[in-house]
Amino acid sequence: MFKKILVANRGEIALRIQRACRELGVRAVMVYSEADREAKYVKLAEEAVCIGPAQSTLSYLNMPAIISAAEVTDAEAIHPGYGFLSENADFAERVERSGFQFIGPTPESIRLMGDKVSAKQAMIKAGVPCVPGSEGELPDDPAQIRRIAKTVGYPVIIKAAGGGGGRGMRVVHTEAALINAVTMTRAEAGAAFGNPAVYLEKFLQDPRHIEIQVLADKFKNAVYLGERDCSMQRRHQKIIEEAPAPGIARKLIERLGERCVTACKKIAYRGAGTFEFLYEDGEFYFIEMNTRVQVEHPVTEMTTGVDIVKTQIMVAAGEKLPFTQRQIQIRGHAIECRINAEDPYKCTPSPGRITMWHAPGGPGVRVDSHIYTNYFVPPNYDSMIGKIIVHGDTREQAVARMVTALGETVVEGISSNIALHRELMLDAKFVAGGTNIHYLEEWLDHHQR
Repeated sequence: MFKKILVANRGEIALRIQRACRELGVRAVMVYSEADREAKYVKLAEEAVCIGPAQSTLSYLNMPAIISAAEVTDAEAIHPGYGFLSENADFAERVERSGFQFIGPTPESIRLMGDKVSAKQAMIKAGVPCVPGSEGELPDDPAQIRRIAKTVGYPVIIKAAGGGGGRGMRVVHTEAALINAVTMTRAEAGAAFGNPAVYLEKFLQDPRHIEIQVLADKFKNAVYLGERDCSMQRRHQKIIEEAPAPGIARKLIERLGERCVTACKKIAYRGAGTFEFLYEDGEFYFIEMNTRVQVEHPVTEMTTGVDIVKTQIMVAAGEKLPFTQRQIQIRGHAIECRINAEDPYKCTPSPGRITMWHAPGGPGVRVDSHIYTNYFVPPNYDSMIGKIIVHGDTREQAVARMVTALGETVVEGISSNIALHRELMLDAKFVAGGTNIHYLEEWLDHHQR
């Protein structure tokens, strides 16, 4: 096991990794920008290093500053958390070239799965179901593009090969609009991701967003930890996540999970990862793989009892997975609400000083948050200030616990989306389970009228 790990992130995930290190008896070095000087995990740190000003390009995305911080503190490994540099293959490569262990997959795996075209080709080879579409990158010839779209059937969606987070996508309903949409998406992809390659897929009308959590070690052992339903989202950003997914047969999930494990072994994957799928009419379609820990990992931890962050660290240190697939049991139901510093209905950010913070408690309630009374929420980063996670024996009990937990939560001094979560927990369609990925946006549109 490592003696010292540098945590190259901020916010609630930095605190989450710090806690995992403490449990493992590992010293955690926290890095911070000038805007995060007062963060809870910095105050709790045994060692902390300022890596630059508030602007993330000069701090949390500054590779030399992070590697220098690891060097001056004698850290042995770097945990990237999620976001920022967590899925940057060049960063993973620089970390390992500098003599540190990157707590995540190999740079090769990150590159393979980071390019949507190569990821899809790898999944097809591994027998993972994919959305019908172009074999790879779209050709330059307009006639060929039209032929591919006609074979797939309209509507289609044009996607950037290097895209992510909902950017670099365009839905096309008619042949007349196709070539112009491809040209525009190519230009956007080149500007945003430095890669103009695009591909085409069948556009699914009302799918759900289902994902499979995997863990793998360097000895080609891999397991899946059940599934999560992340369909409650706005502009491709998840708001509520739950595990397991309501109303999907276990046999279907087991078959899909086994295919994801096979894919991990075929690409020699190491660490934590998530296979993301669209689910419609009883069929799953692979869309991408996230090669890192995810924001919503706690719902899986609550239903399996597996500590995903600790396992990530153990696997990176060269240990074998401490459990087999047969030992993974799904117990009860868990729901996570992302608490954001924003207007609950317009979703505009609301940075500022928190004058009062009171976290909920009680059986089956977990709060992952770095905030406290008098903490200043900086305007420079993502608006998420924490997550409330509940676990119950049944989904009904989990929903009831979340209603109680949200009712106990107090955030004053800034706006938060707690009121939105409270309404959604009482919404008949959400309570019934199985809403599609468009439901929340339609709900918000209706609510704003």
